[in-house]
Amino acid sequence: MILSTTILVLVAVLFSAFLRGLAGFGFALAAVPIVSLVLSPLEAVTLSILLQVVVGVRDSFTLYGEVHRPSLLRLCIGAIVGIPIGVLALTALSADAARIMIAVVVLAGLIILMRYKPSTAEPNGPLAVVAGGIAGAFTGLAAMPGPPAVAYFLGTSLPPKQTRASLLLFFFVVCILTTPGLYFKGALTQSTLIITALSIPSMALGTWLGTATFKRLNSTQYRNVAIGVMAIAAILAGARGIAAYM
Repeated sequence: MILSTTILVLVAVLFSAFLRGLAGFGFALAAVPIVSLVLSPLEAVTLSILLQVVVGVRDSFTLYGEVHRPSLLRLCIGAIVGIPIGVLALTALSADAARIMIAVVVLAGLIILMRYKPSTAEPNGPLAVVAGGIAGAFTGLAAMPGPPAVAYFLGTSLPPKQTRASLLLFFFVVCILTTPGLYFKGALTQSTLIITALSIPSMALGTWLGTATFKRLNSTQYRNVAIGVMAIAAILAGARGIAAYM
């Protein structure tokens, strides 16, 4: 792997990890489109999933007491069904078609999120299962479980701290569930494992910086940040795939 490719990947991981630490999501939303500029979509997705598994091990110990357990469980149940569908779709698409699909996924998620308004609604069990299923399919396709899961949590009365913790642990579980499918599809190559290992320090630093910034946000600011992260991801996702067809 050439030096310029490695540098771009490390910078993308640092930036994306900051978003993850800040909002509780957004890593894959930002990282996959950027990394797809120099790696194939399958490699970008695999890198994103492996890094989230690595950093998620620590999160599972430090954040478990803050999560909304009923919602987390139901989201995970739905994801078990959705993940294989997304993995099959990813491996069946061409590189450029996958980039277009990634862009569509992010844009759809942004629209969904912007239509949700803060409310006093309690977490909804069946809706959580549905959101988990869609998030699982998004994960297998583009390593992006964020849009449906974020929309679900922002439609409840849960505080930002609990929402963020629940999202981070949900993504950790989903990435673990996705990894075997990537293995059987031959995505865990030597080059992917090497760039993943090189990216771990950037992932850790970006997450730490984002977490420190999150502690300064109130509820309204957190929601605005969540919507902003989705908007950034939508812009990043669209350019590469569309350019290939122009």
